[in-house]
Amino acid sequence: MTTSYKTPQEEFWAGEFGTEYIKRNTYEYLLPIYTYEWAKITDKALTINSCIEFGANIGANLKAIKTLFPKIELSAVEINKKASEEYLSKFIEKDNLHNKSILDFKSDKKYDLTFTKGVLIHINPDELQTVYEKLYEYSNKYIVIAEYYNTTPVTVNYRGNQDRLFKRDFAGEFMDKYSDVKLIDYGFFYQRDNKYKDDDITWFLMEK
Repeated sequence: MTTSYKTPQEEFWAGEFGTEYIKRNTYEYLLPIYTYEWAKITDKALTINSCIEFGANIGANLKAIKTLFPKIELSAVEINKKASEEYLSKFIEKDNLHNKSILDFKSDKKYDLTFTKGVLIHINPDELQTVYEKLYEYSNKYIVIAEYYNTTPVTVNYRGNQDRLFKRDFAGEFMDKYSDVKLIDYGFFYQRDNKYKDDDITWFLMEK
């Protein structure tokens, strides 16, 4: 059965490119980096008992968070079937794993932390407001947005593909949209870090 998606970006990540992405990103490589990063991101957060990641891929962020918060209940939304079935299902409870587009995700639950990390950059700009709403509505307290940053919206060629990567001030737009959200902390991870080399990611910890 072929799944019909609203945007070409969803089809891109659900399909072969999204599956190939898994091969370039392994737990062995990512976990030390992500554990270091999440220790910084959550440094000013209080207890977090539950979280959901929108666009989890193989779940390296969630595994890193679990290291820092051993009793946390993890949930994930991931569009790619291989990532969901072969990776996320190994450590996330069935009822907490949602193999679908973020745009289609609905839940009766709320979480202490909702977040994206390197995902909003791949969302069709026309659908960003929908994802912002989900980050806000499903959060009990904290929201983290960790993405490529640019003061104004720009489109960047992504591995030879057009209209698959977008940079802008996602967190600024989010806080403008929701006046009851306040910025708690923010920072930058640099690709030339002496020890923990990641993409040039700017992160924002916000609280409702």
